Amino acid sequence: MRDLRALLKTAPRHLFFTGKGGVGKTSLACAAAVALSDAGKRVLLVSTDPASNLDEVLGVKLSPRPSAVKAAPGLWALNIDPEKAAAAYRERVVGPYRKVLPKAAVASIEEQLSGACTTEIAAFDEFSKLIGDASQTKRFDHVLFDTAPTGHTLRLLELPAAWSGFLAANAGGTSCLGPLSGLKTQQSLYKSALRALTSARATTVVLVSRPERAALAEAERTRAELGALRVKNLTLVVNGLFTAGPAADPVALAFERRGHEALAHIPKALARLPRLELPLLPFALIGIPSLRAMLRPESAPALVAHKETSFSKKKPLELSALVAELARPGRGVIMTMGKGGVGKTTLAAAIAVDLARRGHKVHLTTTDPAAHVAAAIGARAVKGLSVGRIYPAAETRAYTREVLATAGRGLDKKGLSLLKEELSSPCTEEIAVFRAFARVVERGREGFVVIDTAPTGHTLLLLDAAQAYHREVSRSMGGVPDSVRRLLPRLRDGRFTRMLLVTLPEATPVHEAAALQKDLKRAGMAPYAWIINQSLLPVRTGDPVLAARRANEGRYIEEARRLCSRLVLVGWR
Repeated sequence: MRDLRALLKTAPRHLFFTGKGGVGKTSLACAAAVALSDAGKRVLLVSTDPASNLDEVLGVKLSPRPSAVKAAPGLWALNIDPEKAAAAYRERVVGPYRKVLPKAAVASIEEQLSGACTTEIAAFDEFSKLIGDASQTKRFDHVLFDTAPTGHTLRLLELPAAWSGFLAANAGGTSCLGPLSGLKTQQSLYKSALRALTSARATTVVLVSRPERAALAEAERTRAELGALRVKNLTLVVNGLFTAGPAADPVALAFERRGHEALAHIPKALARLPRLELPLLPFALIGIPSLRAMLRPESAPALVAHKETSFSKKKPLELSALVAELARPGRGVIMTMGKGGVGKTTLAAAIAVDLARRGHKVHLTTTDPAAHVAAAIGARAVKGLSVGRIYPAAETRAYTREVLATAGRGLDKKGLSLLKEELSSPCTEEIAVFRAFARVVERGREGFVVIDTAPTGHTLLLLDAAQAYHREVSRSMGGVPDSVRRLLPRLRDGRFTRMLLVTLPEATPVHEAAALQKDLKRAGMAPYAWIINQSLLPVRTGDPVLAARRANEGRYIEEARRLCSRLVLVGWR
């Protein structure tokens, strides 16, 4: 197991940091970028995450253009803004047609370009320029990418192959992204991006994980899927491995044992990768000094004794008290939302099981491409509880069959060929999954539906897609299902849908939840409660590292309290 600093000495031009949400990708990417700049390199750090928090970690206000990080000379950073990228993409595609086509035709193209997949391909456009066009980054020695949580990242990495295939096969000239000329001009760029991703000389992908079984299982899934894309230049980093001190108490020993047991059961293929292990740190990784200390723990300030946190107002609720409140209506939708890795899946499963044991009919499901709700429940059968999942491939096949049977009925050979080409677009999957989500919400009329949602940025794309989805389905099928038509009113009805924002007692997750709350408000929605998960406050331990982390929690819990009227605290187990 090499030291990360030794790895950086031989690092290729591109470094990707990816993995399950909440494992420390951003912190590690930032620390690596600072270390490279300290070594005299010119470094560009890029976030492709729709829910990026690079600004907070680096202490710099970022934009889609490189901004210098003054505290680390030689380091620049930028955020790819999906919405701004989509606006620029739309204008690039539509602009040439404004004075050529009738207004109605231009309006139709703009309507086609209003969906979530336009946002995704536009963001990928920006990403491709940075990795596939050397002239864009020629003044930098290294370009580091802090990628989105795993499910979203895999879609991003799959796009070069997916879109190249679609463009090569499509002869009709249009797609749900509008005129294909806007994409075909990018084909060579996409191919160049894919070459860079698969070249071990050009790129190393750093799989970041925690010493936890779920995180390691997710890392293995990522390794396998990247391998299928011919991306095999991988290194595994296990972040936050805790070692108890010589006078360890039972809590510290349990904390240590959990990590080492997870590593003892690491998937075999993952175990064969080059592996680095980083210790659990007692301080928050915010600001350049703390990022330097991440790779040089010996430079961190000495630990000091901390006083216990006391709440300025009433104590937070326990999870069982929240479930008792949620159970009163006897039906409805409960959604766990928040930054990846905060424990949404585990909490969704716990809430579903508790509701079922109270005698209610409950369906537990997920919209997260990287979720494991069935694993969270385990092998136990719970009366009244059913567990499901939205499978994108199956939903896409069903949707395609339905469109061909309705919109395709009566078309001539050429028209049917064009419709099939349209349905071969990756955008079709987005529509199919969204339709399945609407059906799941509909089930809340008959009992409880508990939905473990995707990480924040992806969830917002899903919720924001409603109006675009209405237009797209009307265009392809001639009508909108009732479940979709009623979806937005149901999501906005706080008596029918209760949204639970899940976070950790740390700076970035709390601030991310606050940003999500603002976005929900703009969409006409409001969270029912906040859940602070994996808190050390209820835990009694004398271990100096754990005690320091526990003492740091108080400020973030109080910050969360100011943002919501109903706060739940769930202790570390």
